[in-house]
Order: sequence, then C-alpha cells, then structure tokens
Amino acid sequence: MADFIDEIEEIEKNQANDFLMEDDDECAAIITSPEVSPGLYEHFKITADKGQSLLRVDKFLVARLVGATRNRIQQAAEAGCIWVNGQAVKSNYRVKPADVVQIVMDRPRRETEIIPQDIPLNIVYEDADLMVVNKPAGMVVHPGHGNYSGTLLNAIAYYLQDDQHFDASDPRLGLVHRIDKDTSGLLVIAKTPEAKSHLGLQFYHHTTKRHYRAVVWGQFQETEGRIEGNIARSMKDRLQMTVYPDGSQGKHAVTHYRVLEKLGYVTLVECRLETGRTHQIRVHMKYIGHTLFNDERYGGHEILKGTTSSKYKQFVQNCFAICPRQALHAKTLGFVHPSTGEEMFFDSELPDDMQRLIEKWRIYSTSKDIEL
Repeated sequence: MADFIDEIEEIEKNQANDFLMEDDDECAAIITSPEVSPGLYEHFKITADKGQSLLRVDKFLVARLVGATRNRIQQAAEAGCIWVNGQAVKSNYRVKPADVVQIVMDRPRRETEIIPQDIPLNIVYEDADLMVVNKPAGMVVHPGHGNYSGTLLNAIAYYLQDDQHFDASDPRLGLVHRIDKDTSGLLVIAKTPEAKSHLGLQFYHHTTKRHYRAVVWGQFQETEGRIEGNIARSMKDRLQMTVYPDGSQGKHAVTHYRVLEKLGYVTLVECRLETGRTHQIRVHMKYIGHTLFNDERYGGHEILKGTTSSKYKQFVQNCFAICPRQALHAKTLGFVHPSTGEEMFFDSELPDDMQRLIEKWRIYSTSKDIEL
C-alpha cells in the first residue's frame, strides 16, 4: 500500500490534475470538499461518461491517471482506497455510466505551493472581481511536472501579493479555465470565490463565447462546418486525447469552424468552441484530417501536405522555425460579469509568430504554381 501512496502523490505532484488537463470546462465547475468521510480525504474524483461501456475500475483508472499502474491500483482497491458512488469497491468492479469514482486516503493531498514570481503579465482588463490576461505561447498556466515555476499562476501570485483577499493557493480563486502551454490567448482569472463560482458555471454550461484562430494543414471542401465527437484520453498514448465517434467513451464535444483564408497547403480557420474539452480544437481538427500546423503532439510537426521538392521542404522547415509551436490562438473571450451582469467581450491580436507564419504562407501561395 505504501508504494501506491507514493505513486499517487507522485502523480499529484507531476501532473497537477492532469486527468482533467488544461482545456476542460469541468475544471472550472468542480468544487469538492477534501474530506469525504471521517479520517479519509479525496485525492481524485472522476465521473464516468453517460456513454461509458462496462469496464473494470482498475482499467478505468489506469486509462485516466497518467503514471498509475494497474497493479498499484489493484493494491489500493484491496486496501479500500477505491470508491464508487460512496462505497469501497474491489478492482473487478465494472464502472457504469455516470458512476462517480474516487481515490481516497487517510491523508490530505499534497498541493503544489504557488510561489510569487515577478513575471510580466499582459493584463487586458481588471476590476475587483476578475482579471483578463493575454497569455503568451510557452507559458504554463499552473505549476506541474517540469514546470514548478514561471507559470501564469506564479505571475498572478506576485501581481496580487498585496491583495489581502487573494491567495493563489486557494482553489476557490484564480484560474477559471485553462489553455495549453503552447497556445496563446485570453484567459479570465477570478479574484473572489463568488466570481469563480459564477464564471465557472458559465463555462460549465457553455454560455461563454470563445473564438480561436488556427493554421491547419490542408484545404477544406466547405467554407464552414461543425465537428461533433466525444473526446477522451487515447488508449494508445495517454498523453494524447482522441475522438470516440461511437460515443462509447469521453465527453461530448462540439467545435464549429469557418475558413478565413486559403494559403496553399495550409488554411487559416476560425474555431468556435461550443464545449471546452481537453485539446478540443487540436483533436477535432486532426479527426477531420486538418491537423494544426506544427502541433508536435498530434503529428502536425511533419510535412502533411505539399510537394516532395527540397525547396518546399526547406520552406516548411523555415515556417516551423518562425512558429515553433501549434499555430493556435485564443483570440476572443466573452462572458457575463459576475457582479454587474454586464456582457463582457474581449479581443486580442494574433501574436507575432502566427502573423509572420500566415504572411509567409500568403506570399508562398500567391507566388507559386501550387497543385492542390
């Protein structure tokens, strides 16, 4: 059992709630008490999807906790640390739709301390209830594996260190939603528990307005479309998410897209999130055959369209160098202010690397005889 405790604490330290990861709107709305029963503390809580097929709880958890091993989870079940719907279960329990699966222990979680750091912030808006910031690509939003400093929360902790009402380590405050490390763009931060609860419910009920800009591989047959498909962690690579079109796993996800500009072998698109799942745009675009440009995790860092000429290959490599990350930017953000009820809407410029990338493809596509 001691080995399992060490393993779970390592997962918590390294993953910083990675089973929810960065983009999922449920991050915003989940507020749970750490104590689930006298002397026991909740470490992880996962609700099975409505379309969940019957699956052993040990397999269910291994698929959702990066770094967990089936043997250790089985040991934890034998020790009474795996609960489903408020009751301890054995490892052969079969998870059903909407089951609430918890890992509980006799000690509270070890939370990552948020250390204030003097890091520049691009603050778009601020009042007593909230802040809207424009996050640069390359900045992690929350301390976690390999990124225990230099994150957006470290910067916010420093910026608000003189605010006696703000504690960056308090889960009732701070980030309402997240975007990936290498995605740039707008985020809202709550400065009061009331603001976080109000904003969190807006994200949970999908009433916020979010538009992204992305450069993706390939040409579209249609000028606009709708992508629908459940998203869950891939069984082949647990660092990736994938689409389960039959709905057997994952959370319901819908992305709307609109072609803004054809740029030869790539396309500039606008994506509107109806839901907000982990890596949603990246996964949905790959699912329809239009992987984001230079998205290394999903294969977009390979040359997926174009010619085999050495000049073209060098041109694409130069493009990769100009924008050395997935070409994705959270351009707009809209929500209802938690105190005033006013509809707020914010827009941001494309960052320099994406602007340069688009211009380079624009020049290439108009000056070359491209066979599409």
